[in-house]
Amino acid sequence: MPVDSLQKQVMRPLPASVGAALCRALARGMFAACLLLLAQVAGGCAPLERQPAVPANLTEQATVLGIPNARFWPETQGLELIEEGRQARARERAARGEAADADRPLPPANFLAVSGGGDNGAFASGLLVGWTAAGTRPAFNLVTGISTGALIAPFAFLGPAYDPQLRAVYTTIGPQDVYEERGLLKAVFSESLVDTTPLFLLISRYVDTNMMAAIADEYRKGRLLMIATTDLDVGRPVIWNIGAIAASGRPEAQDLVRRILLASAAMPGFFPPVLFDVEVGAQHYQEMHVDGGAVAQTFLYPPQIGILVNLREGPLARERHAFIIRSGRLDPEWASVDRRLMSISGRAIATMIHYSGYNDVLRIYSTTQRDGVDYNLAYIGRDFTVEHKEDFDPVYMKALFDYAYQKAVRGYPWAKAPPVLEQAQGRVASAR
Repeated sequence: MPVDSLQKQVMRPLPASVGAALCRALARGMFAACLLLLAQVAGGCAPLERQPAVPANLTEQATVLGIPNARFWPETQGLELIEEGRQARARERAARGEAADADRPLPPANFLAVSGGGDNGAFASGLLVGWTAAGTRPAFNLVTGISTGALIAPFAFLGPAYDPQLRAVYTTIGPQDVYEERGLLKAVFSESLVDTTPLFLLISRYVDTNMMAAIADEYRKGRLLMIATTDLDVGRPVIWNIGAIAASGRPEAQDLVRRILLASAAMPGFFPPVLFDVEVGAQHYQEMHVDGGAVAQTFLYPPQIGILVNLREGPLARERHAFIIRSGRLDPEWASVDRRLMSISGRAIATMIHYSGYNDVLRIYSTTQRDGVDYNLAYIGRDFTVEHKEDFDPVYMKALFDYAYQKAVRGYPWAKAPPVLEQAQGRVASAR
């Protein structure tokens, strides 16, 4: 089969679903890898240059801009995250005019976790803006985000004053505002299929001096904004403490936050990774970071937190409400799969990504039930049927934004458990 005919087969759109953009990227990447292999056999090619990666045994000693609490390794730094939470409580009490060790219970805390999902982020955006219009949207003590959720999180963290910007980002952009095609032959010798300079410029337009100052002010009041990326060198998740970075006073902090948001949305293979300069002592290294969704598509807080400390009773006890926005579907999308390598591989990858996202909401549910946190879940329902014709399709995104907005204005019906558990609970109740 001629190369151009094979390329057309590879580029054939896969079914629109959660993670479809990444599936298409991987399918194209597989074709690009074949061309790269041929190029290497023919004469070889040198990889793009970078500074040395941090040695594995020094991973947790590496710092960025010398900010000690700029980020955390969630699997091993649970105690450090707990200490950050304790300090946040102290700042919250100070903002309320109370002593850090006051016995008076703090008011209920609200948490928000926004998932990845590419252009399906229009769902989370529409829900948040509609929630404001309904007059019931709370302020959030903690906001977390991954991938497209990372782009939404700063707006959500700063509240309704940033709703116009949030609406604009998810209803007025198109593919040209997110990436530029490299061309297949150029991409095969590069690190990704597309160039995300447009996305970085879009991020930079909104993450300006005013936004950084606002985030820093809220951090000083005891509120936390956390964004996740994946360190590809060590294959581990990283949770970035955006408020601490904004409040650090470092002149490079603004650019660092922009790059963190870009990295969190960097679908491997499709979008280029982001390199971060770090230090261990006087030694300089570089870390390669990609989409936080490579590890998880949604996170609230590491599950071990509730094991290391008692969140139900004692000094850390308070009423807590968690709102999980899954910018995607929770029902598998049917497709007739062709007997072709790319069709089978793409469908398998789509299935893995779908259930990775579903397992996230199950894991968070289990964690919140153990820790006595009220659980509330939102996701794209089966009643949304607009066709998804291309990545970052403006028509699709506008329709999805409006769909979520209307549901929120009427009072969003938050699920109190993931659908599979709600169904099981309903069957048990009806059998009694």
